[in-house]
Amino acid sequence: MELNDVVRARRMVRSFSERPVDPGLVDRLLDAARRAPSAGNTGGITWVVLMGQTETARYWDRATTPEWRADARRFAGLARAPLVLLSLASPAAYLDRYDEPDKAGSGLGRAEGGAEAWPVPYWFGDAAFATMLVLLAATEAGLGAVFLGNFRGEHEVLAALGVPEGWRLFGAVVVGHPDGGDHRSRSLDRSPRADHQSMHRGGW
Repeated sequence: MELNDVVRARRMVRSFSERPVDPGLVDRLLDAARRAPSAGNTGGITWVVLMGQTETARYWDRATTPEWRADARRFAGLARAPLVLLSLASPAAYLDRYDEPDKAGSGLGRAEGGAEAWPVPYWFGDAAFATMLVLLAATEAGLGAVFLGNFRGEHEVLAALGVPEGWRLFGAVVVGHPDGGDHRSRSLDRSPRADHQSMHRGGW
């Protein structure tokens, strides 16, 4: 597919079949993520790959509550997905990188105030870049995917997966073969923004 076609075709999918995702396709998604921009070439983003119901349940059981799982109309369709990719960011890696001689003048390293010195933390920006590439690569591969933000259970999820201290969970990309279920977001009922609201040329 051409890039423009992939961008236009990408949708958040919330209902999956249990059909496994070919490991070769998983590698393609992760390869796309590795090609994302990285501030200072820090490389402070990594992924935890959960494949199959036993592994993905370790995410669902800690990132959601039993009440939500029982009541949410989307959960059954989401939980059938055979693949969950967790996007992790290391603030410490960026603080260390921006203490190095070629970046020390930025004032963003540990010596100049640490994480509080960053108006917009690059580690979350880089995680977002990589996540978008995974979503686009999934579309190009004929897969469905949806991004789920980090709303609860971050410590529990990371601890259960043996993630070392200091890593932050940016979010999860749930991936699989769409089953055709209609679990569209209610947000799509909102009218799209007009061009004059979403861009301002030459100034506001």
